[in-house]
Amino acid sequence: MSVTQQQVLDSLGRIKSPRGVALTNANVLSAISAADGKVFFSINVDAAEARAWESVRAEAEAAVRAIPGVTTVMVALTAERKAGATPPPPPTPSRGTPGVQPVHAHKPPQGGGSPMARQSEIPGVAAVIAVASGKGGVGKSTTALNLALGLRDLGLKVGLLDADIYGPSVPRLTGLHEKPELDSDRKMIPLRRFGLAIMSIGFLVEEETAMIWRGPMVMSAVTQMLRDVQWGELDVLVVDMPPGTGDAQLTLAQNVPLKGAVIISTPQDLSLIDARRGLAMFRKVNVPVLGIVENMSYFQCPHCGTKSDIFGHGGARHEAEKLGVPFLGEVPLHMAICASSDAGSPVVDSEPDGPHAAIYRAIAGQVRDQLKGVIAAA
Repeated sequence: MSVTQQQVLDSLGRIKSPRGVALTNANVLSAISAADGKVFFSINVDAAEARAWESVRAEAEAAVRAIPGVTTVMVALTAERKAGATPPPPPTPSRGTPGVQPVHAHKPPQGGGSPMARQSEIPGVAAVIAVASGKGGVGKSTTALNLALGLRDLGLKVGLLDADIYGPSVPRLTGLHEKPELDSDRKMIPLRRFGLAIMSIGFLVEEETAMIWRGPMVMSAVTQMLRDVQWGELDVLVVDMPPGTGDAQLTLAQNVPLKGAVIISTPQDLSLIDARRGLAMFRKVNVPVLGIVENMSYFQCPHCGTKSDIFGHGGARHEAEKLGVPFLGEVPLHMAICASSDAGSPVVDSEPDGPHAAIYRAIAGQVRDQLKGVIAAA
């Protein structure tokens, strides 16, 4: 059953804002995405009123989830301080409904403590690790998938979460395009291929859809894919992060106690500068850096085997030594890796006895060794 935007609007029209106005008339709704039973939108309010709106967000999500045919709902509360805004005036007695304070009377709790206090384990998942890069275009997603497969080959139960909201690559890299189903608890069931449990925002939206989302919407999506997915029993959940050091990275670090991060870089100086920033971010939030991988380390001719250092060579190894973190290995720029990735058949699975699969398994072995004591012995 197809769900339309009008059905969503009709449902939201029955919900009142903190001031008693119908939600659809409160001028706070973003554009609504409704397709294949998946509904996404945000509620955009001033930061001074955010606490008063949280219950409205939850009510809106419940109302949309009750629409026949809706399988997934993601409602984010976007709160921004208006330019030049001054603190709200002290509350005055309301002449409206008895017992109901005006919106400006709703204040967030003072103090609050560290954001890391919100961390909690994902049931059934022994270790969550992030695969990150300071910039895009360094082969992070290809490395994340082949690392997950390398861990699988070492006897571990592995999941892969594609948290790159703006440019999910895992659907293309795995050849998966189905929509996840829901279990009896209305949690999404991850898709399975290559012996991995796999989830991506790309399974919920069409490939050509432009993800024009504000930070809170990104944070909500990452949280939902962590918490509203039935991951089952896993030794390791590998999270393919978006490039950079933004909302998605902080959301992951604040949601779950990450057991480590793997930084992907190319040998170029520009890539290494960005990798340095990524490493510094993880250190700031007390996430262990498991090591650096130099991707596209050299070009290897598929015909004669000659190696050419197109982007330079050894920069990531030198950077790892300088920063005091493990250097996990070099992955060449080779047609076999590129072609298998584009075909949705990663090289560790399609050519398990080849030299490139051996490189990824060696990297996976070093990662596993650093996680000993956290994951069950394979």
